Amino acid sequence: MPLGSRIFSSLLAVTIGLTGALAGVVVTAPAARAADPVPTVLTLEAPAAAAGEVSDVTVSLGTGTAPVLAATVALERRVGGSWRPLTTAVTDDTGHAVVPVRLRRRAADNVVRATWAGDEAYGPASATLTVGLRKLPSRLVVRAPARVVDEKQVRVEVRWRAAGRPVAGRVQVLRRDASGSWRAVRWVRTGAQGVARFDVRPRVDTAWKAKAPAVDWATRAVSTVRRIDNVPPGTPVTLPGAAPKPRVSLPRQQRAVGSGPNAVVSTIPDDVWRSMRGRSWHRGCPVGRSGLRLLRINYWGYDGYRYRGELVANADAVARMSAALADMYRRELPLRSMYRVDRFGWSTRLRGADDYASMVAGNTSAFNCRDVVGRPGVRSPHSYGRSLDVNPWENPFRASHGWTPNSWWVARSHPRVAWRSSGHQVVALMARHGLRWTYGTADAHHFDAVPGGASGRALTPAELHPQCGGLLCK
Repeated sequence: MPLGSRIFSSLLAVTIGLTGALAGVVVTAPAARAADPVPTVLTLEAPAAAAGEVSDVTVSLGTGTAPVLAATVALERRVGGSWRPLTTAVTDDTGHAVVPVRLRRRAADNVVRATWAGDEAYGPASATLTVGLRKLPSRLVVRAPARVVDEKQVRVEVRWRAAGRPVAGRVQVLRRDASGSWRAVRWVRTGAQGVARFDVRPRVDTAWKAKAPAVDWATRAVSTVRRIDNVPPGTPVTLPGAAPKPRVSLPRQQRAVGSGPNAVVSTIPDDVWRSMRGRSWHRGCPVGRSGLRLLRINYWGYDGYRYRGELVANADAVARMSAALADMYRRELPLRSMYRVDRFGWSTRLRGADDYASMVAGNTSAFNCRDVVGRPGVRSPHSYGRSLDVNPWENPFRASHGWTPNSWWVARSHPRVAWRSSGHQVVALMARHGLRWTYGTADAHHFDAVPGGASGRALTPAELHPQCGGLLCK
């Protein structure tokens, strides 16, 4: 081979070898790696504020050594348990952004979440903050009329405010009856207007107040006391200032039942009979249980209130007594009390229930199997259950030992409760119902159911009560 050809072939081989070697370097060299994003920290801060006020939420984004600038942070707010978009904020040259947030009344609705999605240089981050609610001072007020007529209904209103704004929430209502202690009676809920109302029918003087526990945005509160005076539906009796008071004080009877006199006549119940035996009834009495009836009836008390009284009378006289007492009720002619006379216990002196105690209490009663007051051994007309004693304290009886239960009222009358002539409205009313004022002023409180009623023949006291021999027989 010529020398030139051999040189050319050698150069060609070297060139091809170099080319192959260079191509291998390019193919097998590793690719360059991008740098990992730098981790970031996102924080939220905000001062506490009152509901309705604005709290500035400060967003801070950084790496721990340097702020992250011009980063767009998304903010959300939790409302009713669900997250809702609030706004976006861009960090400034210090890595901060400020977002104003108006606070709501529920603490759970003041939770803010911030999210930074990250980019090629900085990693993502998020943070959550509950913005503190500063409680506003709150005030409770109980409103109600100052007076209520007994048995009538009255409306009580509770108002709850904080900084002039209504507060909705549960409120405890407390009540104190006259001479009683405070007791919780109900819970009410003030609505969007901060008001709750309820109706009551107090039968005594009462005081009312309310307590509310704190809510998220308002402090606890206790109202001042509101008093409601219970006033009588009737006209109280006005007595002379010098008039003596009964020497036996009785508790008020049960309040009236139903409307009007609402008279109910029944046979003698077992519990009543047990109380009567050995007191107002005993062996040897001229009338037994089957011949007696229990009358329950409403009456007007001296204080102007309606009460429920009861007495026992003969079955053949109870209708007249019921009608007369019902008429007294309709005319608002009051009674001091109307307890069964067995309440006063056994009297050895009278050999029956203690009529002395009943009289000095001013108690209206009927049947009592006993002796005549002041005449031992002489059976009283009350033993038959046909005699009715009405308001004995103001209408005394002349016994063998003097006037009883007092002498002050002997020469005095009263248009409603004390009578000294047959022209008095109570005496006339009794007569219309067949109840005779048998002994007049000598036994002013005593009336007898006479045979034939109002139209019957006028019997003399001796004919009416032969056991008394024509003498005063109470």
